[in-house]
Amino acid sequence: MHLGVDSFVAAVTDPASGRAIGPEERMSDLLEEIALADEVGLYSFGIGEHHRSEYYDSAPPVILAAAAARTSRIRLGSAVTVLSAADPVRVFQQFATLDLISKGRIDLVVGRGSFTEAFPLFGLSLGDYDDLFTEKLDLLLRIRESEKVTWSGNHRPPLTGQGIYPRPLQDPLPIWVGVGGTPESFVRAGLLGLPLMVAIIGGEPRQFAPLIDLYRRAGAHAGHAPEKLQVGLHVFGFVAESTQAAADTIYPGWHEMFTKVSRERGFASPSRAQFDATSGPDGAFFMGDPATVAEKLVRIGEQLGGVDRVALQMTNPRLAHADLLRGIELLGTEVAPRVTAATA
Repeated sequence: MHLGVDSFVAAVTDPASGRAIGPEERMSDLLEEIALADEVGLYSFGIGEHHRSEYYDSAPPVILAAAAARTSRIRLGSAVTVLSAADPVRVFQQFATLDLISKGRIDLVVGRGSFTEAFPLFGLSLGDYDDLFTEKLDLLLRIRESEKVTWSGNHRPPLTGQGIYPRPLQDPLPIWVGVGGTPESFVRAGLLGLPLMVAIIGGEPRQFAPLIDLYRRAGAHAGHAPEKLQVGLHVFGFVAESTQAAADTIYPGWHEMFTKVSRERGFASPSRAQFDATSGPDGAFFMGDPATVAEKLVRIGEQLGGVDRVALQMTNPRLAHADLLRGIELLGTEVAPRVTAATA
């Protein structure tokens, strides 16, 4: 089980001083965070894509290019690229270029996103939500297979044999499908033989076991080798010196973030009791000291029939840069070795 970090590059207010961290400083801090993740041996670092005022990650390939120039070992990727609202030709060109810059360290994770701002921003209809993703994923995979493509669809002008350049160093470029809880999404990824990145933001991770089994059975039915059907998890988490410290450090920003989303979507505001319950032994949040987080990762991997990688999403609008750096350090130097020893 490989471990990494995902970031949504949230705008941050320093919890000690109340000072708003400007976007220039936040980007500088982010690159330091990625460099540290590389230094302490973490496997991956992913950048999300949002088109909202509280996030600075609307152009992940630009951030990833800067990160590639400052790192040497860590895999870099999207978490996720909102393919439904993008042109697959440009997405492939950007990530192929990133793959060359990074010397083959790029993973492209594509999905439909958990927010909808990208659709009106780029002149797309939410009524085409599923059709857009299906069609654009088909084109992206066709481009990955061949540098010259003949293709036609409903949401983009046809291609009549044009070449798509550059080609990536990795052949093929790794393309993962990011999914939530829709069975059809798990089946589609399995039938296509694409690795699966499951976003688990609530409930209990073990509840996803039937869906992951559905993915594996669909893949086997389509004739794909088991080693192609990799499973990754995107989860909320944080590592600190103690479990109490981890929870107390993360909660203020978590509450702020999810209170805003809950109001937008008509849900009840989240509570500390809800947060603590979801941070418990069977909950979706991976919070705690290194031993606690490592034990939970191993247990969840067993419950889901094996997990290839887990990325902890540590973005928080009230999380101090120094605390995040310490969390990354503990994840790489203390959690990862424990997980490796337990799963070897």
